[in-house]
Amino acid sequence: MKAVVTLQADAPVLLASVSEEPDDALRVLLIEDSAIDGGFLTDKLSKQGIVVRTVASLAGASAAACDADVIVLYCKRVNDSSIEILGKLRALDIPAVLVTDEAAPAHECLALDQGAIDVILTSRGPDVLARRLKGVVKTIARADRPRFGGPRKCGKLLLRPDTGRAYWTGVDVGLTLGEYKILHLLASNAGRYVTYRAIYDRLHYEGFVAGSGADGYRTNVRSALKRIRNRFRALDATFDHIENYAGFGYCWKKPD
Repeated sequence: MKAVVTLQADAPVLLASVSEEPDDALRVLLIEDSAIDGGFLTDKLSKQGIVVRTVASLAGASAAACDADVIVLYCKRVNDSSIEILGKLRALDIPAVLVTDEAAPAHECLALDQGAIDVILTSRGPDVLARRLKGVVKTIARADRPRFGGPRKCGKLLLRPDTGRAYWTGVDVGLTLGEYKILHLLASNAGRYVTYRAIYDRLHYEGFVAGSGADGYRTNVRSALKRIRNRFRALDATFDHIENYAGFGYCWKKPD
């Protein structure tokens, strides 16, 4: 179960424990047009086994798109604003689907002309929506995007869950299996700080005790992160994608 701790107004998001999604889970980036509450859509899709990450604007989509299989633009009623957003989403080079409560045939045609792969009415229900989203991803062959059970790309980083290898600008970083598990955890939660405890649990199991005192495991986590950083810096002296929030945990920076 995930726990979010807020320290102060400008503090980073901290994940006390993390349940990482399966490698074959469909990953949806949900964009809500205007100030519409799309929480119900997130809930419905999550119950279908889909991992949903939500952004409130087009600006936030660029940073979050690296780990998405498909983009869903949700609007209560299709209008000129949503059509314009669809046109701009083309630059992200990820299949986009328009989900709406209401759309005139003319607007559906405009949406498809602007690059939408599909237009789906919410009245179809979550089962139909989930199946059609999965169909979009399976139908479009994309050699440069993560496939079910296959590679995941996040900026210059490429993760291979099938082999437990990580590549930086195409070169194998040379991580051990334990180091790969830590990197996979951090990169899967890019932009969010993961606690020392959650990182250590990934190496062993939840609640594993080691070291001196209740927080003794932190020394092992710091050592592991130092080794991982050094492996990246051996390939790229400017590497700075792993950040530390003193006393709490580490974060893999979102790609620019």
